[in-house]
Amino acid sequence: MGRPLRIAVAQPRCIAYDVLANAAAHAAAVRAADARVVVFPELSLTGYELDALPVAPSDERLTPIVNACADTGALALVGAPVPGPGIGVLAVDGEGARVAYRKVHLHGREALHFVPGEPAVLDVDGWRLGLAVCRDTGIPEHAAQTAALGIDGYVAGVVHAEDEAELHGERARRVAADHGVWVATAAFAGPTGGGFAQTSGRSGIWSAAGELLAEAGAAPDDLARTVFVRSVR
Repeated sequence: MGRPLRIAVAQPRCIAYDVLANAAAHAAAVRAADARVVVFPELSLTGYELDALPVAPSDERLTPIVNACADTGALALVGAPVPGPGIGVLAVDGEGARVAYRKVHLHGREALHFVPGEPAVLDVDGWRLGLAVCRDTGIPEHAAQTAALGIDGYVAGVVHAEDEAELHGERARRVAADHGVWVATAAFAGPTGGGFAQTSGRSGIWSAAGELLAEAGAAPDDLARTVFVRSVR
């Protein structure tokens, strides 16, 4: 039986295109989260700016996040445009960063700037985490293909408008019901690009039974956390 997994969803404030400033905000969130895994929203490192330059895993601007992970033992799942180019998830720990995932189901103008990726899973302390970005969570086929790889949880970073906060829970409960896994969704908070004058916040974590276990508020810099314990079978 694996060790308990403490997971947090964070929604740091974001300055458009300013990777260095945003990395500092991510590092602060990692330190505040007191969690093994900290999940961040879609494109959290640049804002939802589709013309932002890709951030390579070796980019020195990621150093504050690497240092925060080294000090806390955390794994940060950071939203960023990545080489490919793709709308990616950078897995950052105390050793550095790597591209863990690229969004599969691109939406609208995203397809003019990025290429799709493939379903992917991360293994963290014996827990298998399926990865998703925003529109992926609304495509049942994505969760099914990811679950087929063998997962304990489905972890997503999203950008939703202020009036779309209920989408997190609707989609999380569907994934939980269909696949018997818990779901963690980190949602952007505050304004960002792409016409999002205000985003939803309210990042959340749901049990495999679809129960809301923890939820952040609507404002930037908030987070929510919980601890998962593997049941004895």
